[in-house]
Amino acid sequence: MKAPLLDLEPIHSPIRDELRQAVLKVLDSNQYIGGPELENFEREISSYCGVNYSVGVSSGTDALLISLMALNIAPNDEVIVPSYTFFSTAGSVARLGAKPVFCDIDPTTFNIDLVKASKLISPNTKAIIPVHLFGQTVAMREISRIADDNGLYVIEDAAQAVGAQYTNRMAGSMGTFGCLSFFPSKNLGGIGDGGLVMTNDGELYELLLSLRQHGATERYYHNRIGGNFRMDAIQAAALRIKLRHLDEWTKTRRTNAAYYLDGLKDLEAQGYIQLPVEVPGNFHVYNQFVIRAANRDALQRYIGERGVGTAIYYPLPLHLQECFKSLGLKRGDLPESEKAAEETLALPIFPGLTNEQMSLVVEIVRQFYASV
Repeated sequence: MKAPLLDLEPIHSPIRDELRQAVLKVLDSNQYIGGPELENFEREISSYCGVNYSVGVSSGTDALLISLMALNIAPNDEVIVPSYTFFSTAGSVARLGAKPVFCDIDPTTFNIDLVKASKLISPNTKAIIPVHLFGQTVAMREISRIADDNGLYVIEDAAQAVGAQYTNRMAGSMGTFGCLSFFPSKNLGGIGDGGLVMTNDGELYELLLSLRQHGATERYYHNRIGGNFRMDAIQAAALRIKLRHLDEWTKTRRTNAAYYLDGLKDLEAQGYIQLPVEVPGNFHVYNQFVIRAANRDALQRYIGERGVGTAIYYPLPLHLQECFKSLGLKRGDLPESEKAAEETLALPIFPGLTNEQMSLVVEIVRQFYASV
């Protein structure tokens, strides 16, 4: 028996007929870009997340990019981002010629350190992008206070956190914009690529609609420079089906997390590993179940050889990436981000993971520490 990091088959199998019917409906309609499937999905996800407006786009990366474009982020502007996150958080800033200002993280949650972020604000700072990493939200009340005090925009990168909550408010609903990713491995994953921008501001919503379609408000008449950020109707149709099952999948992820937390708690008590922590007032959706281990690489090799799939998110923090070398940061500047890159390991957590597979994961991790 093996326990892969991710297996979409047990997720898709129970809803395969629904997905097929949804895709065939789009095929028969001959309307493959936008249209009623996208409009219905945008309404449904807005209702689910508690926002006024949603704009489906081509990817989670493009959701960040179009949000920055809507805020006129430009060269010489600065945007504060965590260094320990997926590349697109900072890459989208750099694509507009603006400067990503890298911030260190909290060592417990892996989310941006708000005390350190507040010290990075300069006259050129225009926005901050809190990333709700691994499925748990940043303390948005404090982010909002910092932003209000300094006149900053807040773009929530909720790519890993659909359904997560902070004081009963949904991830993505609390900033100027909230961005989701529907990459197939996400908690709400498409059958291809896709993303979404949420907002409660009607004027910004209209601007997003224009930017999504090359800056046009009327076909062939362009008031601004936009891009081709449109979502395919097939993705919208599939996501409408999957959204109906999201709460059930989230419940399963939390159950799986509870299994690991109980099965591995004594290893944490002995100082071998650090387990994920759900901050009081938060609702964690466990897009990943990430532990810390000082001997991470040896642990990964050991359990991998015995059939357990894992992943390292992320092996090199962004401030040390070659493409950001010109920003002048070096190893040692953001120690918590660097330490997390060296110690974190994601274990299987997906819905459809069996008790036998989770038992195997726990048993093999425990065997490793019994042998050291």
